[in-house]
Amino acid sequence: MPNEDIYFYTKRVDNSRLVREADPKAKTECWSTIGAVCAVAVVLITSLAPSVAGITAGYQIQALKQERQRLLDERRTLEVAEARLVGPERLEQLAKGQKMVSPKPEQVVNLMIKANEGTVAYNMTSKKVK
Repeated sequence: MPNEDIYFYTKRVDNSRLVREADPKAKTECWSTIGAVCAVAVVLITSLAPSVAGITAGYQIQALKQERQRLLDERRTLEVAEARLVGPERLEQLAKGQKMVSPKPEQVVNLMIKANEGTVAYNMTSKKVK
């Protein structure tokens, strides 16, 4: 067989008593590298922050526009529903359902109170209050 005459031996090496010497240049290099990376990070963050804030504000504006449109649509729907519910036909139908009738002319009392009497609420049919 080829390479039959090669033998491998292992020798145990005990490095537990060795102490590594501190390199004074390594500490300086480490701190200068950390400082340079921090400076680059600050420059990148300061240059990118306004554009990111602008994009975020754009998204917020668009979301608010969509919410406004949704609220306007909901308002229109509610106004239509309210008009249907308080319409004269509906009120007449409800009055007939509860067996209510229109008052006779002699049952109606009109209150005419002078405005200078200091009352909070008064009924004035001849003058319009502005």
